Amino acid sequence: MAEGLGRERWAHTSLLCALIANANRDPKRTRPFRPADFDPYARQDRRERVIVNDESILEMKEAFTGRKG
Repeated sequence: MAEGLGRERWAHTSLLCALIANANRDPKRTRPFRPADFDPYARQDRRERVIVNDESILEMKEAFTGRKG
């Protein structure tokens, strides 16, 4: 529960930080900030997502079993 409370508080705080940063940024020089840029929990949750399709499944099958198709 303590982690959930910390996540909720950081979500709120990071939203306010992004709002203040976007209000004071130079739109010609920087991109808009997102709340995730300020949230330490959001940085932990960023992982490379692997998209699985039929081709990648066949490649994995061949790599692990040595058989095609």
